[in-house]
Amino acid sequence: MTREVLENLYAAASGAGRLLILPHNDPDPDAIASAVALRYLLAERLGMESTIAYQGIIGRAENKALVHYLDHPLELLIDADLQQSSCLALVDTQPGAGNISLPPEATWPSAPPHAGTILVIDHHAWCEETATASFADVRPVLGATSTILTQYLQAASLEPSWSLATALFYGIKTMTMGLSRDTSPDDAAAYSYLQPRIDVGALAKIERAQVPADYFRSFDATLRAARMYDGLILAYIDVLSYPDLAAEMADVFLRLEKAQWVICMGVYQGALILSVRARSQEHPAEELAQAIVAGEGCAGGHGTMAGGQIPLGDAGAEQTALLLCRRALQHLGIPAEGAGEPLI
Repeated sequence: MTREVLENLYAAASGAGRLLILPHNDPDPDAIASAVALRYLLAERLGMESTIAYQGIIGRAENKALVHYLDHPLELLIDADLQQSSCLALVDTQPGAGNISLPPEATWPSAPPHAGTILVIDHHAWCEETATASFADVRPVLGATSTILTQYLQAASLEPSWSLATALFYGIKTMTMGLSRDTSPDDAAAYSYLQPRIDVGALAKIERAQVPADYFRSFDATLRAARMYDGLILAYIDVLSYPDLAAEMADVFLRLEKAQWVICMGVYQGALILSVRARSQEHPAEELAQAIVAGEGCAGGHGTMAGGQIPLGDAGAEQTALLLCRRALQHLGIPAEGAGEPLI
């Protein structure tokens, strides 16, 4: 099946000229690795030149270390990138997902934002707007988009370099927590294929990347703000120094004994960013995120991890966060009496 999908990708991309690869805003290791792998694949098999561009910020220390290790393959998106590219590839995201920067005048699916070829490769839930793409490989059953790109390289008989194999491995590892969450047999197979090909020393340095003092100040503030409600941890962080901070804190809180769900929220550039974690899929994180956002912003993810954001506009951040907390408690059927039990 992968070989057939790969031929369809080649057919869609062939003759399209210069390729612009767009991972989602604030790209994580899975998006970064997948974008670099797609660039390598199409350069080797189609002789296609590509630019990888993004909007947002790469703020997490580990993500910065990965980008440095890969020799800075991403650049900030500018209007000229879209104007000069006849082929647009959305990687680890989809049109309409809410986490991808496209021209503001575009309305999907009636008016796609790009006159040329559109390619979509993702592991999140199918978006209606993706139906307009020239090529789409969307597999929500997978834990990582890096798994899809690893399969492409295998089907194309392309051996990844040490650095690319390390990036893809790290992409799968971070998304599945080392194959412990939202994992399919394909993820496990790709993980096993990549493992003997990675740069172990480099991976260790990436995973243990040093963090600034602000990280610990934010960690302290988040611990003090966290409240426990019968298995649910809620934490409002106020201003985020970078958008991934909410996700970092959510991952830490999920390790707390008796924690079943975690919601961390904070403000970044005029939006309330939220990160949701669930210990099991009884109440999926994606459903919880979508329930509390309630159409006022965007939200998505998988069974045990999800995220979203709400533009604040004139609304106060704290008031919006309190509203989302009430919605979360109602969705989970948890009594909302009191302010919750402080964590510390």
